[in-house]
Amino acid sequence: MILINLLPHREAARKRRRETFYATLGFSALLGCLIAGAAFLWFEAQISSQQAKNTLLKTEITKLETEIKEISTLQAEIAALRARQTAVEDLQGDRNLPVHLLNELVRQLPDGVYITSMKQENQTVTLQGMAQSNERVSELLRNLGNSSPWLVKPELIEITSANVTLSARDVRRVANFKMRIGLKRPTDAQKPAAGTPAAVKAKG
Repeated sequence: MILINLLPHREAARKRRRETFYATLGFSALLGCLIAGAAFLWFEAQISSQQAKNTLLKTEITKLETEIKEISTLQAEIAALRARQTAVEDLQGDRNLPVHLLNELVRQLPDGVYITSMKQENQTVTLQGMAQSNERVSELLRNLGNSSPWLVKPELIEITSANVTLSARDVRRVANFKMRIGLKRPTDAQKPAAGTPAAVKAKG
C-alpha cells in the first residue's frame, strides 16, 4: 500500500527553521546582555576602586602639603633665629673693633708716616695721612696686607706730593695719601686661613 503525505511539510519545515532561528537569536541576545552587564559591572567596580585610590591619594597629598608648609615655616624661623644670633655675635664682636683697629695701626705704621683722619663705614676704613716719601706709603701698604690679622685688602686710592712748612727756613716735601682697608670681625679673624698648617692639620 502506498502512503501519500498530503500535509504541507515544506511549510512545517520552514516553521521549524523559523522557530529555531528565533530561539537562537533570543539566546544570543540574552547571552549578549549578560556579557554586557558583566562587563559594565566589572568596569564600574574598576572605576569605583580607582576613585577610592584617587581620594586616598588626594588626602595624602593634602597632608603632605600641610607638612611641607609647616617645614617651610620652621626653616624660615630657624633661618631668622640664626640671622639674629649672627647679628648679636657681630654686634658683640664689633664693640672691640675700634680697639683692634687702633692697635693695628700703631703696630703697622712705619716711621715717617702720620695718619691725619680716619673714617669707618661698616667693615671698610678710609685713612688719610702723610708720609716722608712714597716708599713709606708702600711700606705701610705691605704691612697692612701681610702682617695684620685684623686688616685686609689695603688699597691705595690716591697719593700726591705737597710741601710742609715746619719753620721759616724748614720746608719739607711730603706725600699725602688716601687709602682704603677692610676690617675683619673677631669671628673672621679667629678662623685659620685655608692652607695654613693649623688648617691642614685640622683637615687631616
